[in-house]
Amino acid sequence: MPVIREVSTITAKGQITLPKTIRQALGLGVGAKVTFELQEDGRIIVNRADTEHEDPAIGAFLDLLASDIQAGRHVQALPEDLAENMLEHAQCQERQVDPDEEIEGSVDL
Repeated sequence: MPVIREVSTITAKGQITLPKTIRQALGLGVGAKVTFELQEDGRIIVNRADTEHEDPAIGAFLDLLASDIQAGRHVQALPEDLAENMLEHAQCQERQVDPDEEIEGSVDL
């Protein structure tokens, strides 16, 4: 017996709306992607497309950011020195990093 059972109607364009209870159960928001798997017995399984790679902290941050934008709150730019530092580190992709290597010097968190 299914945990949740909902019915949707297919539009003339072949579109459906995922019911709110299903979206909530899967943790799907605006712009989220889903996968459809057709099983041999004709059943279709719907899953979040990003379940394997999603970082819950990033998802929560993006949800918070989206709600701020929707509420009309101003989202400020990153401080210039922070943005430059992030770009500098992003461009160091050639450098191999060993996650088990000891950290030298002090680390600011």
